[in-house]
Amino acid sequence: MVKIEKMDVLIGLYMFCIAVSELMGSKTFPLFSIGSFKLNASVAIFTIPILFSINDIIIEVHGKARARSVVWSGFLVIFLILLFSLLAVSLPPSVRFQEAEAAYDEVFGRSARIAAASLTAFILAGLLDVAIFSKIRERLGRQALWLRNNVSNVVSQFADTTIFITLAFYAMNKPFADNVSFLWSIILPYWFLKSGISVIETPFVYLGVRWLTSKNPRMIHDVQ
Repeated sequence: MVKIEKMDVLIGLYMFCIAVSELMGSKTFPLFSIGSFKLNASVAIFTIPILFSINDIIIEVHGKARARSVVWSGFLVIFLILLFSLLAVSLPPSVRFQEAEAAYDEVFGRSARIAAASLTAFILAGLLDVAIFSKIRERLGRQALWLRNNVSNVVSQFADTTIFITLAFYAMNKPFADNVSFLWSIILPYWFLKSGISVIETPFVYLGVRWLTSKNPRMIHDVQ
Protein backbone atom coordinates (compact mmCIF):
# COMPACT_ATOMS: atom_id res chain seq x y z
CA MET A 1 0.00 0.00 0.00
CA VAL A 2 1.37 3.38 -1.02
CA LYS A 3 1.48 5.94 1.76
CA ILE A 4 2.40 9.60 1.26
CA GLU A 5 2.62 12.03 4.15
CA LYS A 6 0.25 14.97 3.89
CA MET A 7 3.02 17.56 4.09
CA ASP A 8 4.84 15.80 1.25
CA VAL A 9 1.68 16.00 -0.88
CA LEU A 10 1.41 19.73 -0.18
CA ILE A 11 5.06 20.38 -1.01
CA GLY A 12 4.70 18.24 -4.14
CA LEU A 13 1.78 20.44 -5.23
CA TYR A 14 3.89 23.53 -4.47
CA MET A 15 6.75 22.30 -6.65
CA PHE A 16 4.28 21.30 -9.38
CA CYS A 17 2.90 24.85 -9.49
CA ILE A 18 6.43 26.25 -9.69
CA ALA A 19 7.39 23.90 -12.53
CA VAL A 20 4.20 24.64 -14.47
CA SER A 21 4.65 28.39 -14.02
CA GLU A 22 8.26 28.29 -15.17
CA LEU A 23 7.95 25.80 -18.04
CA MET A 24 4.48 26.64 -19.40
CA GLY A 25 3.92 30.21 -18.23
CA SER A 26 5.13 31.75 -21.49
CA LYS A 27 1.81 30.91 -23.16
CA THR A 28 -0.84 33.64 -22.97
CA PHE A 29 -4.54 33.43 -23.74
CA PRO A 30 -7.26 36.09 -24.23
CA LEU A 31 -9.41 36.90 -21.20
CA PHE A 32 -11.72 39.75 -22.20
CA SER A 33 -11.91 43.00 -24.12
CA ILE A 34 -13.10 46.43 -23.06
CA GLY A 35 -13.45 48.48 -26.21
CA SER A 36 -10.08 48.45 -27.92
CA PHE A 37 -8.34 47.22 -24.76
CA LYS A 38 -7.69 43.49 -24.82
CA LEU A 39 -6.46 41.68 -21.75
CA ASN A 40 -4.39 38.55 -22.17
CA ALA A 41 -3.04 36.45 -19.32
CA SER A 42 -0.33 33.87 -18.85
CA VAL A 43 -1.49 30.34 -18.08
CA ALA A 44 0.55 30.72 -14.88
CA ILE A 45 -2.30 32.88 -13.57
CA PHE A 46 -3.90 29.61 -12.42
CA THR A 47 -0.90 28.34 -10.46
CA ILE A 48 0.85 31.36 -8.94
CA PRO A 49 -1.97 32.20 -6.47
CA ILE A 50 -1.88 28.58 -5.28
CA LEU A 51 1.76 29.06 -4.21
CA PHE A 52 0.81 31.88 -1.86
CA SER A 53 -2.15 29.95 -0.45
CA ILE A 54 0.11 26.96 0.28
CA ASN A 55 2.55 29.31 2.04
CA ASP A 56 -0.27 30.41 4.33
CA ILE A 57 -1.40 26.85 5.06
CA ILE A 58 2.14 25.85 6.03
CA ILE A 59 2.59 28.91 8.28
CA GLU A 60 -0.71 28.24 10.02
CA VAL A 61 0.17 24.63 10.79
CA HIS A 62 3.98 24.47 10.99
CA GLY A 63 5.06 28.07 11.56
CA LYS A 64 6.92 30.71 9.55
CA ALA A 65 10.34 29.02 9.71
CA ARG A 66 8.96 25.97 7.89
CA ALA A 67 7.25 28.18 5.33
CA ARG A 68 10.45 30.13 4.68
CA SER A 69 12.26 26.84 4.12
CA VAL A 70 9.68 25.83 1.51
CA VAL A 71 9.98 29.20 -0.24
CA TRP A 72 13.77 28.89 -0.42
CA SER A 73 13.38 25.32 -1.70
CA GLY A 74 11.08 26.64 -4.43
CA PHE A 75 13.69 29.26 -5.30
CA LEU A 76 16.27 26.48 -5.66
CA VAL A 77 13.93 24.52 -7.94
CA ILE A 78 13.45 27.54 -10.22
CA PHE A 79 17.20 28.18 -10.29
CA LEU A 80 17.95 24.56 -11.20
CA ILE A 81 15.25 24.49 -13.90
CA LEU A 82 16.73 27.58 -15.49
CA LEU A 83 20.29 26.24 -15.29
CA PHE A 84 19.28 22.93 -16.83
CA SER A 85 17.31 24.75 -19.55
CA LEU A 86 20.45 26.65 -20.50
CA LEU A 87 22.40 23.38 -20.65
CA ALA A 88 19.70 21.59 -22.66
CA VAL A 89 19.38 24.28 -25.35
CA SER A 90 23.16 24.60 -25.67
CA LEU A 91 23.65 20.95 -26.58
CA PRO A 92 23.54 20.05 -30.30
CA PRO A 93 20.50 18.03 -31.38
CA SER A 94 20.67 14.52 -32.73
CA VAL A 95 19.69 13.97 -36.37
CA ARG A 96 16.24 12.73 -35.36
CA PHE A 97 15.58 15.82 -33.22
CA GLN A 98 16.85 18.51 -35.63
CA GLU A 99 13.40 19.44 -36.93
CA ALA A 100 12.11 20.08 -33.41
CA GLU A 101 15.22 21.93 -32.19
CA ALA A 102 13.99 25.43 -33.07
CA ALA A 103 10.70 24.96 -31.23
CA TYR A 104 12.48 23.38 -28.26
CA ASP A 105 14.91 26.30 -28.00
CA GLU A 106 12.07 28.80 -28.33
CA VAL A 107 10.22 27.27 -25.38
CA PHE A 108 13.14 26.62 -23.05
CA GLY A 109 15.78 29.11 -24.19
CA ARG A 110 14.70 32.05 -22.06
CA SER A 111 16.71 35.22 -21.82
CA ALA A 112 18.86 35.78 -18.75
CA ARG A 113 16.82 38.91 -17.98
CA ILE A 114 13.50 37.04 -17.80
CA ALA A 115 15.11 34.32 -15.68
CA ALA A 116 16.57 36.87 -13.26
CA ALA A 117 13.23 38.68 -13.03
CA SER A 118 11.40 35.43 -12.26
CA LEU A 119 13.88 34.39 -9.57
CA THR A 120 13.93 37.81 -7.90
CA ALA A 121 10.16 38.24 -7.89
CA PHE A 122 9.52 34.73 -6.55
CA ILE A 123 11.86 34.89 -3.57
CA LEU A 124 11.02 38.46 -2.51
CA ALA A 125 7.25 38.00 -2.84
CA GLY A 126 7.32 34.59 -1.17
CA LEU A 127 9.25 35.83 1.86
CA LEU A 128 7.03 38.94 2.03
CA ASP A 129 3.94 36.72 2.09
CA VAL A 130 5.35 34.72 5.00
CA ALA A 131 6.32 37.88 6.91
CA ILE A 132 2.95 39.63 6.50
CA PHE A 133 0.90 36.55 7.37
CA SER A 134 3.04 35.90 10.46
CA LYS A 135 2.91 39.53 11.61
CA ILE A 136 -0.89 39.67 11.38
CA ARG A 137 -1.12 36.37 13.26
CA GLU A 138 1.04 37.80 16.05
CA ARG A 139 -1.48 40.63 16.42
CA LEU A 140 -4.71 38.68 16.00
CA GLY A 141 -3.76 35.20 17.18
CA ARG A 142 -5.46 32.31 15.41
CA GLN A 143 -8.54 34.33 14.53
CA ALA A 144 -9.55 35.54 11.08
CA LEU A 145 -7.53 33.18 8.91
CA TRP A 146 -9.37 34.62 5.91
CA LEU A 147 -8.00 38.08 6.71
CA ARG A 148 -4.43 36.93 7.16
CA ASN A 149 -4.59 34.86 3.99
CA ASN A 150 -6.04 37.57 1.76
CA VAL A 151 -4.06 40.55 3.07
CA SER A 152 -0.75 38.71 2.80
CA ASN A 153 -1.61 37.32 -0.64
CA VAL A 154 -2.86 40.59 -2.13
CA VAL A 155 0.19 42.54 -0.93
CA SER A 156 2.76 39.89 -1.83
CA GLN A 157 1.23 39.27 -5.26
CA PHE A 158 1.38 42.99 -5.94
CA ALA A 159 5.08 42.80 -5.13
CA ASP A 160 5.51 39.68 -7.29
CA THR A 161 3.76 41.23 -10.28
CA THR A 162 5.45 44.62 -9.99
CA ILE A 163 8.96 43.25 -9.51
CA PHE A 164 8.74 40.69 -12.31
CA ILE A 165 7.17 42.93 -14.93
CA THR A 166 9.43 45.88 -14.12
CA LEU A 167 12.63 43.83 -14.23
CA ALA A 168 11.56 41.90 -17.31
CA PHE A 169 10.06 44.65 -19.48
CA TYR A 170 11.46 48.03 -18.45
CA ALA A 171 12.94 49.56 -21.62
CA MET A 172 16.13 51.46 -20.95
CA ASN A 173 15.86 53.27 -24.30
CA LYS A 174 12.41 54.70 -23.48
CA PRO A 175 11.58 57.74 -21.32
CA PHE A 176 10.67 57.05 -17.70
CA ALA A 177 7.10 58.30 -18.16
CA ASP A 178 6.53 55.96 -21.11
CA ASN A 179 7.82 53.01 -19.12
CA VAL A 180 5.62 53.81 -16.14
CA SER A 181 2.51 54.05 -18.33
CA PHE A 182 3.27 50.81 -20.15
CA LEU A 183 4.26 48.80 -17.07
CA TRP A 184 1.23 49.83 -15.02
CA SER A 185 -1.06 48.85 -17.89
CA ILE A 186 0.24 45.30 -17.40
CA ILE A 187 0.81 45.24 -13.64
CA LEU A 188 -2.62 46.37 -12.48
CA PRO A 189 -4.77 43.91 -14.53
CA TYR A 190 -2.50 40.99 -13.61
CA TRP A 191 -2.50 41.94 -9.95
CA PHE A 192 -6.30 42.24 -9.87
CA LEU A 193 -6.67 38.87 -11.55
CA LYS A 194 -4.28 37.07 -9.20
CA SER A 195 -5.83 38.75 -6.16
CA GLY A 196 -9.30 37.71 -7.31
CA ILE A 197 -8.19 34.11 -7.68
CA SER A 198 -6.64 34.23 -4.18
CA VAL A 199 -9.96 35.40 -2.74
CA ILE A 200 -11.76 32.54 -4.49
CA GLU A 201 -9.21 30.12 -3.01
CA THR A 202 -9.86 31.24 0.59
CA PRO A 203 -12.14 28.27 1.43
CA PHE A 204 -9.42 25.92 0.19
CA VAL A 205 -6.95 27.45 2.65
CA TYR A 206 -9.34 26.54 5.49
CA LEU A 207 -9.77 23.06 4.04
CA GLY A 208 -5.99 22.70 3.64
CA VAL A 209 -5.33 23.61 7.27
CA ARG A 210 -8.05 21.22 8.47
CA TRP A 211 -6.79 18.44 6.22
CA LEU A 212 -3.17 18.88 7.28
CA THR A 213 -4.07 18.73 10.97
CA SER A 214 -6.90 16.17 10.80
CA LYS A 215 -4.91 13.31 12.39
CA ASN A 216 -3.36 15.53 15.02
CA PRO A 217 -5.79 18.34 15.95
CA ARG A 218 -3.43 19.60 18.67
CA MET A 219 -0.64 20.30 16.17
CA ILE A 220 -1.92 23.73 15.20
CA HIS A 221 -1.98 24.82 18.84
CA ASP A 222 1.51 23.53 19.57
CA VAL A 223 3.29 25.40 16.75
CA GLN A 224 5.22 28.44 17.95
